[in-house]
Amino acid sequence: MLKYTICFIQRGQEILMLNRESSSWMGMWNGVGGKLEKGETPLECILREVKEETGISLSDVEYKGNVIWGNEESESYYGGMYAFIARLPDTYEYNTPVKMDEGILDWKNINWLLHPENMGVANFTYFLPKMLHDPHTYDHKFIYEGDEVKDFRSVLLESALQVK
Repeated sequence: MLKYTICFIQRGQEILMLNRESSSWMGMWNGVGGKLEKGETPLECILREVKEETGISLSDVEYKGNVIWGNEESESYYGGMYAFIARLPDTYEYNTPVKMDEGILDWKNINWLLHPENMGVANFTYFLPKMLHDPHTYDHKFIYEGDEVKDFRSVLLESALQVK
């Protein structure tokens, strides 16, 4: 079982992003989420974390796979998170920027987030396009050397686990 969850909350061509005040990814824009509590399912965790970090009560999220990471020396992946997308109506009102305990929340245009010269975002740029546009579920696998991505691949999950 993975230890973390992440959710990208979409409204039209924007995603509600968190500029984190603490590690990891301090000062970078990323989705919202956090650590699973004892006895909590990934779905319960992401719904709780979204509520805690944004104040938004979601009832419908889509499980899009896993983001996992390791390094060249390890024979297996040692960390990861369950990944979700939540799609809100284009008319959903949520005024930003807003300062929360975890950092600053703001709606960011998808094109801006995925622009190749954007140096202020976490490594979701590798997998977010698939999560937004591909109906399939994937393991998104990173190999790091220090903080640098040495390898990335998305592997189709033959039968997506039901994350409840």
